[in-house]
Amino acid sequence: MSSEHELPCRPGVPVTPAQAYDFRRPDRIAKEQLRAIHQLHENFARSLASSLSAYLRAYVMVNLVSVEQLSFLEFSRSMPSPTCIVTLAMKPFDGSAVLELNPSMVFPILEMLLGGSGRKGTTVNREITEIEQSILDGLFRIILHDLREAWMPISNINFFTEAHDTEPQLVKILAPNEAVVAIRLEIRIGDVAGMMNLGIPSIIIKMLRQRFDQQWTVRKSDSTEEEQARILKLVRPSFLKLDARLQGPSLTVEQMLQLETGDVLEFDYPVDRSVEMLVNGCRKFRGHVVDTGRKRGFRIDAVHSSQ
Repeated sequence: MSSEHELPCRPGVPVTPAQAYDFRRPDRIAKEQLRAIHQLHENFARSLASSLSAYLRAYVMVNLVSVEQLSFLEFSRSMPSPTCIVTLAMKPFDGSAVLELNPSMVFPILEMLLGGSGRKGTTVNREITEIEQSILDGLFRIILHDLREAWMPISNINFFTEAHDTEPQLVKILAPNEAVVAIRLEIRIGDVAGMMNLGIPSIIIKMLRQRFDQQWTVRKSDSTEEEQARILKLVRPSFLKLDARLQGPSLTVEQMLQLETGDVLEFDYPVDRSVEMLVNGCRKFRGHVVDTGRKRGFRIDAVHSSQ
């Protein structure tokens, strides 16, 4: 005798297993959507690495470490204190996100922006000053620009700064038990490394679920082998511009006007250090300029990952 809770099933029709739903946490999002967010912020990390390398005039690596759902309380407790926190508006949505940059990365970047090397491993554990915060505004403008561009295929979200904080416990944009999607990235400049954390309310991301599904469908339909082969055939005859670039210190306009024939410019650049090879303006190779007889050549030592 069947129980009154059993569901009738028809022969040949697969039974879809039921998924648990927590009515106390309606802002939780599906794992499939988390994977899409992971891919979106991998693109953001690659773009940000290029932008920061140009801005700081140093080789910068940005790696996506994790994407997970946490309560806002857990997310706040995962950040150091004091630290550098920026509260972000997310127009046209009603809600705010949190962007945090660890002090282990903030102070080396400040040193680089003020003309230093930023390579010292000295640990600084204090709040940043208002003057330092104003210097960092340019850095955050670059980060938010790349973040807007990364989200553009999903939604035209205008991220901009609302407020600055130094203590995670004082940020009260959400209730402690509300869920956020926590995106954790590592920024590395030479031997100096630090973390950047981004917290976006899960309820806003859940509102965009249909946009994520549509974007995934478009990507799958556009990634056929036939289409890739056709595009490759079209671009094969194209010419690419190669540029081996040596980046040294800056000069003032006054110093440049005083330069004369025979002057030697000294770069803060070891002789055996590799240089960047740009292909159509994008970093592609690292290597050395060599002598190939009567002409100069470029020996490739490493290939950059796809940007």
